[in-house]
Formats: sequence, structure tokens, C-alpha cells
Amino acid sequence: MKVRIVQFLAIIIGALALIPSGAHLAALPNKIGLPQTAYFTVQGIYYGWAILGLLWPAAMIANALFAFVVRAQNRPFWLAAVAVLCFLVMLVIFLVWTLPANQATENWTTSPDNWEVLRKQWEYSHAANTVIAFVALCLTVLSVLSARPASP
Repeated sequence: MKVRIVQFLAIIIGALALIPSGAHLAALPNKIGLPQTAYFTVQGIYYGWAILGLLWPAAMIANALFAFVVRAQNRPFWLAAVAVLCFLVMLVIFLVWTLPANQATENWTTSPDNWEVLRKQWEYSHAANTVIAFVALCLTVLSVLSARPASP
């Protein structure tokens, strides 16, 4: 039963982590060409979304726990371990590209001279993280599907 709970959590948290990332990617084509005033206004819709960033470490932990639970099973272990690595890469992308853009613009309330460069940095870092979150979720599901049930 414990294995099933960990499997469920790894999938659900991974899926939840994909939702805000997917929303960013879906909005990108409509936002990337907006003039500065409109872009900064639209960015205001993300106020309070920082809490959703907790889903990435939660998904990392859930997948790490699942990898630990199935460590004796080669394929499920490695699939879950690579999913953990995906969420770690997402955090690195956020820290290297997304967060600095947020800081330089004071969360899109201040317009520095290089705001267009920062916009691209912010938008494309989110797009990359969406792809990685999707890959991580696929790896998690494949890991769960390939795991042998625990012996009673």
C-alpha cells in the first residue's frame, strides 16, 4: 500500500507541476511581442504564483522517494531517478534565468533598459521548463507502469 501511495503522489505532484509551466508556454505566443506597458500589465496576473514553485521540489522528493522504494528494480529506479534530475534541472533554469529576470524587473513592476532581453529570458526559461516538466511526468508514469508490484 505504501508503494501505491508514493506512486500516486509522484504522478499527481508531477502533473500539478506541469500545469503552471504549461500555462506560461501557452501564453508565450500572445505575450512575447507585446509592447512594454501591456507586457508589464499582463505579467501582473502571475502575482502569487510563487507558491506553485513549491511543486517542483515536492515532485523531486516524491520521485526520489519512489526511486528509493523501487531501488531493487533497475528500470523503474532509473526512470524515477531521471525524473528527479529533470526537476533539479528545472530549478537550476529558474535560478539562472527566470529569477534574475524577476529580480531585475522587481517582479515586472520596474522597466530596466534591457527589459526586452529579460522578457525573452523569462519567457523561454519557462518554455524550457514546460518541456522538461512534461518529460519528467512521462518518466514518472513510465516508472510507475514498469514497477513490479510489491510481494505481499
